[in-house]
Amino acid sequence: MRALITGGAGFVGSHLADLLLTQGHDVSVLDNLSTGSIDNIAHLKGHKHFHYTIDSVSNEPVLAELVDQADVVFHLAAAVGVKLIVEQPVHTIETNVRGTEVVLTHANKKKKLVLIASTSEVYGKNVAVPFSEDADLVLGPTTKHRWAYACSKAIDEFLALAYWKEKKLPVIVGRLFNTVGPRQTGQYGMVIPNFVMQALSGQPITVFGDGTQTRSFTYVGDVVDALAKLVQEPRAIGRVFNIGNGYEISIRDLAERVKMLAGSTSEIVTIPYDQAYEAGFEDMPRRVPDITRIHDLIGYEPKVQLDEILEKVIDYFKTR
Repeated sequence: MRALITGGAGFVGSHLADLLLTQGHDVSVLDNLSTGSIDNIAHLKGHKHFHYTIDSVSNEPVLAELVDQADVVFHLAAAVGVKLIVEQPVHTIETNVRGTEVVLTHANKKKKLVLIASTSEVYGKNVAVPFSEDADLVLGPTTKHRWAYACSKAIDEFLALAYWKEKKLPVIVGRLFNTVGPRQTGQYGMVIPNFVMQALSGQPITVFGDGTQTRSFTYVGDVVDALAKLVQEPRAIGRVFNIGNGYEISIRDLAERVKMLAGSTSEIVTIPYDQAYEAGFEDMPRRVPDITRIHDLIGYEPKVQLDEILEKVIDYFKTR
């Protein structure tokens, strides 16, 4: 299999490249390094089946050539992280919507399989936890920039599924739930890298909001394994799949867990959302996936649980 990974120098994309290469596939990466890092793929540069291009999906001649050479496109390139989304809503919307549109347009010319990486954010303020793929998407008002990311990724999904329905372009949508692990940066507001770095440096561990909001975290290795299996399963085409872990933890308890595992003496402090992000910032109280659909199709079960994930992330930052 010849795979193209847009955003392949990012956190998830680089782990996916690792996995596909170990499976004997040919991997091409396209990344403009806006949120990815060349360090994430530096160890792959000498691999005879690995190729990378530093450019944007918006460079259509470059993208068109790479898509033509691929059998499957993993479209991971996107604006990521709550901090970036709040501070740069125009960039978020344009990057996500336009990037996906261009990928689908060029993939459709040769009917290349496309897997769109979406997000649990699309469920918005829905309170019917755990979220199933057919649940309603409940977003906040357009005046709250926080929802721009969720809306843009929902449009990506609508567009991809429209290409399947109308043009018979084979597409798969994977909704990722808080993917974490080594190589993830805290630069854009990712909670576990930030907690770990604060704990290891003895700085206060900053919990945004009151800390009662809950999340479920999925190890990146489990996620990329699921992505690789989905594109090999014809019955996945035209469908949406949650990719996550059902174990739920409050952010306050997560901070305590990080502090304990890191052997840290850091104080845990709470910061109101208005101060952390912007006035009137809205968040969802819970975000937990129903993974029945993906389990039934490919036997997906998350193998790495939270404490092991945290230990891996702590070890990663200790060596940096």
